[in-house]
Amino acid sequence: QAQLVESGGALVQPGGSLRLSCKAPRMITSVFNPSVMAWYRQAPGKERELVASITADSVRDYADSVKGRFTISRDNSRKQVYLQMGNLKPEDTAVYYCNALTASKYPKYDWGQGTQVTVFS
Repeated sequence: QAQLVESGGALVQPGGSLRLSCKAPRMITSVFNPSVMAWYRQAPGKERELVASITADSVRDYADSVKGRFTISRDNSRKQVYLQMGNLKPEDTAVYYCNALTASKYPKYDWGQGTQVTVFS
């Protein structure tokens, strides 16, 4: 069983919305709850980039490219992290991944399969 399991990706038109979910079935609660969790994305031919992060106290940070359009949230009781995406643009097309961050803000675990988001008109 993967450490992190992403879902919710889809084909969507520009201006549309999606909600991505990330489950952490193998993370015990005492590890998940204090972890900084993050969403990354990787577009074809590009490096994986950090999109959003959320601390244990729900302090959020976003890449400039998604500020005002994406919202990251978490549900510690379910060990899940969400990414609400709005006003989607073709440049948001990518495979989206979640991960926990180390203290040095690097991804902590092996990558899951991710979930594909395609924005097309």
